[in-house]
Order: sequence, then structure tokens, then C-alpha cells
Amino acid sequence: MRRDRLVPLIIAVALFMENMDSTVIATSLPAIAKDIGTDPLALKLAVTSYLLSLAVFIPASGWTADRFGARTVFRAAIAVFVIGSIGCALSSSLTDFVFARILQGMGGAMMSPVGRMVLVRTISKRELVSAMAWVTTPALIGPVIGPPVGGFITTYATWHWIFLINVPIGIVGIYLATRFIENVRAEKHEPFDIAGMVYAGFGIAGLAFGLSVAGLNFLPWSVVAALVIGGAIFIVAYLVHAKRTPVPALDLTLFRLTTFRAAVVGGFIFRLGIGALPFLLPLMLQLGFGLSPFHSGLITFASAAGAMGMKAAASTLLRRFGFRNILLFNAFISAGFLAVCGFFTATTPAFIMLGLLLVGGFFRSLQFTSINTLAYAEVEHERVSRATSLVAVGQQLAMSSGVAVGALAVDLTAAWHGHAHQIVADDFPMAFFAVAAISLCSVLYFMQLPHDAGAEISGRGLLAPKSTASSDHSPPGEKN
Repeated sequence: MRRDRLVPLIIAVALFMENMDSTVIATSLPAIAKDIGTDPLALKLAVTSYLLSLAVFIPASGWTADRFGARTVFRAAIAVFVIGSIGCALSSSLTDFVFARILQGMGGAMMSPVGRMVLVRTISKRELVSAMAWVTTPALIGPVIGPPVGGFITTYATWHWIFLINVPIGIVGIYLATRFIENVRAEKHEPFDIAGMVYAGFGIAGLAFGLSVAGLNFLPWSVVAALVIGGAIFIVAYLVHAKRTPVPALDLTLFRLTTFRAAVVGGFIFRLGIGALPFLLPLMLQLGFGLSPFHSGLITFASAAGAMGMKAAASTLLRRFGFRNILLFNAFISAGFLAVCGFFTATTPAFIMLGLLLVGGFFRSLQFTSINTLAYAEVEHERVSRATSLVAVGQQLAMSSGVAVGALAVDLTAAWHGHAHQIVADDFPMAFFAVAAISLCSVLYFMQLPHDAGAEISGRGLLAPKSTASSDHSPPGEKN
């Protein structure tokens, strides 16, 4: 297999492991809590500690890869993640388990941005859309199939295998990365912005953690407000610091690039609504319609199947219509398929729900692939590592905020119906309509894109001699 196809597959497998692990323990918390002798509610610290660890260490990923080499850091990230997984399986107390989850988060924080950096630096721009489709798919599939997979393993085996299954996957990933991924690094070593890392890390952690637990009745509202406000204060402190620092931890000057700004900010708004789907849909199917976690998982998996079907079509569609047209019109389509979930009832035939989720998953995946690829259209080679860190921060905040928005929408609807402490099926339609409207607002940023945005990547409107075109498709190391 050609390197330009094998490298995205290696990175995709590692990211799938990371994305699924962030949600796979959701349905297994009672069994884990019983086994290690703690309360299931207290064990939710394992979920939030993982998110916190991700948020804190993401800002350091770009500098670390530049300093020590992308392959070195990517392999180390997988190794740390696997060690954390083993620690989770061997845990005998809440403290052990939380510490192991923090270790997993450290590895995960490096895997995603460094993996994208490897793609952008080693794959030709004409092949970047197809490569990014491989990387986008795990982010969509992992959160959807995580809960049913966790429930299945816990029911028919033991919860320990949720984590131990990462060991062989990680070993294979390290071997393949060693053999096929180049150890790209920056030629010039910039000083590490320690103060910026602290400000950004605590700011992102406070916002991500606070928003992820908002509306879940996990912490008192006063604590949630303190986390969000504290995170915002640290972010403001970082903004002041970044203006005075030659090489800040997160390079905010990248937002001067039209395509980067549209992809990150527009992508954040789009993910803010779409990110509520993995939270709202299983909740509606189980609490509203009375389905079991396993049957709910079988239905929600349809959106993941649709995402997998997009990979082959992304390059063709972007070449035919261009980034601007795809992002604009597909935002309407994706928001429409999200809103249609609000019309599901307990009597809706399963095959109709499966069909709509399948097609909707296709268009959502196309949007994510387009956004993730467009972000690097104007980024210079030496700033790729900084861009990947900033993109990862935006995605992490959007994922956390999406859950909060979905939970808040359901809570407000339930309060409006006069039964704030009991969620029923009628509380979900307005929540789906609200998050769909939020996703649709992303078009305000996509409209700012020029018609030829990302043309070098999509290939739209570019006429080149055959010899030049063929060289663009050649993977690194195979050009004459």
C-alpha cells in the first residue's frame, strides 16, 4: 500500500482508539464502581479527569512535535495512552482509576494534533482531502459506538477488556508508526512558552470541564460557574500574554488567514450543535422511548456507518463544487438532518430512523472533513504545528460545549413543560431544533470565504499538465 494511504490509516486507528475511549466507559461506570468499591456518581471523575487532561496538554503538542520529531512524539503518545489503559484495568481504587485516566488524557492530547501535523507535512495537498477523511471518521464513529461497545463488553466479558483491548492496538500502532511515519520536525527550535502553556492550559481546562458538566447535575451550579469564569479569566490572561510574546504557545495570528478563521470559528459553531447529537439521541431513545442501551446503540451506529461511506466521495465532491459551496449548502443539509431527529417518536419505525441517521452521518462527515482540511489551506509549512494545536483546542472546546448545549436545551424544555426533574420524550424535539439552528449559524463564517478558497487542495478549477498533476499525487519520497 502507498505511504500516502497507509499513513492516514495508521493515524486514524490511533485516533479511533482515543475517541472511542473517551466515551466507552459511560455505560460501564456502575460495573467499574462496584468492582473497585466506589460510588458510580463519584466515578464520573474518571470521565471529567480525562477531558481535563486532554485540555491541559493540547497546547504543548505543537512545540513538542517540533522539538522532538512528530514520529517520536506520536509513538510516545500511543505508549502513554496504552500505559494509562493498563493502569485503568489494574485499578483497585478511585484514586488509581482517576490517575490512570489522566495519563490516558496526556497521551490523547498529543495523538490528535500531532497526527494531523504528520498528515499536513507529509501528504501532498492534492491528496490531503482523502487523507483527512480517514482522520475525521474516527472522531465521528468513536463517540457514537463507544457506549454500546462498552455495554456489550461489560455484559458479555468484563469491564477490564474495555481498556486492555487498547494494548495490542497500541503495540501495532507503534510498530507501524516506526516503519512508515517520517520523523518530521522544525528546523528552527523556538523557546517553549511556559507561561502561555499555563494560562492556556488552565483556561481551556476550566472552560472545557465547566461546559462539559453544565446541565448534567454533576456539580453545583456555583462550582460550574466558577470553573467557566475562572477558565475565561485565564483565557483573557493568555490573550494579553500572547501579544507580548514573540512565540506564544498558541499562535492566534493564524486567525488572520481567511480560510483558517472560517474553518476554526465556523467549525466551532457547527460542532457546537452537531456535538450534542451523541448526547441527545441515546438519551431520547432510552429515557424517552424506553429502548435498552444496546438497542439504542444499534440505532445510533447508523450515523457512524454514514460517516464511513463519505470517505470515498469527499475528494470528488470538493473537486466538483469547491470548499465554499460544500460548506455553505452542506451546513443546511446537515442541520436539517439533525433537526429531523426531533420528529422521531416511540412509534417511528426503526428502519426510518436508521435511514435518516445513515444519510445524515454522511453529510456531517463531509462537513467535518472539509472543515478540517480547509484549516491548512493557507498555513505555511513552518506554522503547521501551531495550527494543529489551535485546531485541536477549538475542537475540544466545541465537543465540551456541545454536550452542555444539548443538556441545557433538554433541561429548559422540561422546565417549560412543568416537570423539571423528570425527562420525557416530549422534551427532546425542541432541543434538537435548537442545536440544529446553532449549527446552521456556521454559514455566517463560511459565507466570508472566497469562491476559490482551498482550490490548491480541492483541485477545483486548476488546469495543469499531466506531468505536473501526476507529480502532485505522488507521496513524499517517491518524486523524482
